[in-house]
Amino acid sequence: MPAQSLADTAYLLLEDGTFFKGKAFGAKGTSGGEICFNTGMTGYQEVFTDPSYTGQVLIMNTVYIGNYGVKNEDTESDRVTIKALICKNISHRYSRMTADDSLEHYLQQNNIVAIYDVDTRSLVQHIRTKGAMNCIVSTEISDPEELKKELAKVPNMDGLELSSEISTKEPYTYGNPESSIRIAVLDYGVKRNILQCMTDRGAYLKVFPAKTSYEEIKQFNPHGVFVSNGPGDPASMDYAVTTVRNIVEDKKPMFGICLGHQLLARANDIPTFKMHHGHRGLNHPVKNLVTGKSEITTQNHGFGVDPDAAQKSDKVEITHVNLNDGSIEGIRMKNSPAFSVQYHPESTPGPFDSRYLFDDFLAMIKQNNNLS
Repeated sequence: MPAQSLADTAYLLLEDGTFFKGKAFGAKGTSGGEICFNTGMTGYQEVFTDPSYTGQVLIMNTVYIGNYGVKNEDTESDRVTIKALICKNISHRYSRMTADDSLEHYLQQNNIVAIYDVDTRSLVQHIRTKGAMNCIVSTEISDPEELKKELAKVPNMDGLELSSEISTKEPYTYGNPESSIRIAVLDYGVKRNILQCMTDRGAYLKVFPAKTSYEEIKQFNPHGVFVSNGPGDPASMDYAVTTVRNIVEDKKPMFGICLGHQLLARANDIPTFKMHHGHRGLNHPVKNLVTGKSEITTQNHGFGVDPDAAQKSDKVEITHVNLNDGSIEGIRMKNSPAFSVQYHPESTPGPFDSRYLFDDFLAMIKQNNNLS
């Protein structure tokens, strides 16, 4: 296992002028994005490789990061997607005997700048009060005024379209081609374990680039369509809203997660909005209004569905709500076999409370296609 390295200095500047000095680990350099925090205690590698975190600087709330190293198979995409990492303490040695490498070396290989020895409790409280904002982390620039100039170059997440940038460039298949159930997946930043959850239930998938038209998707002759999670502002994705609207007008069974949930809402003329500081973590309570049961969920989103418009809509009904703040966590259409949730039922990392939603999707597909 690697010996502890001598830490260099790193600097963090927030858009409102808040400045932190800490210690550097990971890659050397300067990187900025929208700051956010994750309340999860474990699963950092899966979080770092979740495409929905594209363009964001992430605070991990747990006190130590890196204590169990990294493992090549514990990833949700082909690369680390966060722009930079902030944490309280870094463990230079890891305890998991099956790990392939240390977190520090992993971040270096993926060119991710990181800072630790920061009072993350104070920083998170600041964000909860002031709201999401851009920030910049640097191991090269110590002058706040120079950092401010670099920070000005970082794009604002509000109005930013990112899904077409990180989506697959070419269609690909996943699962058993002999399966009797075919599902088309619109990739706006899909996580690997979402695909796995559907193939585990016997489906054969074809994953399509973000800007694929519904006409092209129909050539696969799918029994249902899955609309994935992903980064960025759904209000900037008119191309995706059009595709989702075409799917529901064709009454093709559809399931959306996170960004897919927001796109289904917009396809039904329900606006979305930028949240004050978003929901990210493995411990968010949600109530299923259909069954009356609660579930602990994994979440990662900075945009939400307008609750007033959703409640007034004659096209959808609300199926799930967040028990912390009452925000909309799930909807289903009244006149088309389509539903969506704001959270992540594939739960990597996180609890398995919500995986029944994949069973519901497969049951809907079978019912609407007269499949046994």
